Amino acid sequence: MCVTRTYIGNVNALDEMGGPPQPDRNRWLRYSLVFFFLAFGLYKFTPQEAAGVEPLMAHSLLLFWVDPLLGVRGGSALIGVVEIAIGLGIAARQVSPKLALWGSLGAAFALVNTLSFLFTTHGLDSQSSDAGFLLKDLTLLGAALWSAAEANTAARNRDDVGAASEFPKTAIGR
Repeated sequence: MCVTRTYIGNVNALDEMGGPPQPDRNRWLRYSLVFFFLAFGLYKFTPQEAAGVEPLMAHSLLLFWVDPLLGVRGGSALIGVVEIAIGLGIAARQVSPKLALWGSLGAAFALVNTLSFLFTTHGLDSQSSDAGFLLKDLTLLGAALWSAAEANTAARNRDDVGAASEFPKTAIGR
């Protein structure tokens, strides 16, 4: 099957596939990532989730200190606040691509840390539902890295447009 692309204004539509235009697909990916971070960030404030992440954080290379310092609920709440901030940062893409870039990089860092639980948590069976739950973060990591790259391109383009509009105001432009 041959897929041809047609360009209509700024929208790249797939003729034969009948799928949504490219910008819409990008939004689905970005805001799916936002949904995951906001939802799981809010869930960190529940006693069930605090108890669930406690053994993972206890053996984490980066988070082992959180629970002894803040307690199980406090540690979970701290992670929740960070996840919510990351989600809101990514969601701000239309307003501030730089903020979305930092949010996306934060998401990538958080997801790499979460994936490290597969190797640092004692007694975690690779066939268990917990391991499968953690493996979904590979896909989310890909989405976070894509989001960071796209937001970086948008931020650079915005900076280039701003720099070009300032040129006539300089001594060289007069």
